[in-house]
Amino acid sequence: MALPLWREALAGMDWLALRASPVYRGVGVPHGDGSVVVLIPGFLGSDQYLGDMFSWLRRIGYQPYMSGIGRNAHCPDILSGRLTETVKSAYLESGRKVHLIGHSLGGTLARSVAARQPQLVASVISMAAPFRAVRAHPMVLGAAMIVRRRILLDRDIQSDCYSGVCSCDFLESLRQPLPDSIVEAAIYTKADGVVDWRCCINDDPETDIEVSGTHVGLVFNAQVYRHVANVLAAAVERIQDLADRQSA
Repeated sequence: MALPLWREALAGMDWLALRASPVYRGVGVPHGDGSVVVLIPGFLGSDQYLGDMFSWLRRIGYQPYMSGIGRNAHCPDILSGRLTETVKSAYLESGRKVHLIGHSLGGTLARSVAARQPQLVASVISMAAPFRAVRAHPMVLGAAMIVRRRILLDRDIQSDCYSGVCSCDFLESLRQPLPDSIVEAAIYTKADGVVDWRCCINDDPETDIEVSGTHVGLVFNAQVYRHVANVLAAAVERIQDLADRQSA
């Protein structure tokens, strides 16, 4: 299937529209309770491009953390291990379960950590994350093969890393559904020019959220920000309800 990669050039429009939206100023969305939210970048990206969402989360009452994984261009099993350390630190520092928001491959890493460490995680929000399979534009797959060749220069990495036959803990964890204790949302766009949007959903209307926009632009998309605020608020409310029942 041909993916409309050319549409990704419109990501700048998402960025401009976000700044014109009252959502970006925290107007008309539920505010947080100081809970920790960890942001995870997508393939080839680093934490820096998530700076707008980081600042926005702080404005609406959350305590954002960057992932600390470095550039997302390494063995996903190693990267998920680094992310787990960040999540553990955030959990210990805050004393509360952590919310995870990941873009593209970062959302897949978030789901992997949540599946393996559910006691640390309150919610997972993925944005255009291909957690069901990997069907992507040939240019993206070509970049992945370059990364794979570099990874394999490391003698400690198994030879089937970044392949469909890899049996590492990362891929095994993606085959598990997230436990009911974790609130989840899979945000996607059918105009995605990078990955096939069908790989980014649960086929569950309760958790799948469609928006208009580009793959790259989801991190600057006002619709996405509104949905993120609502999902985080629902997760906070669920945690409070559970605590109330346990103390009753």
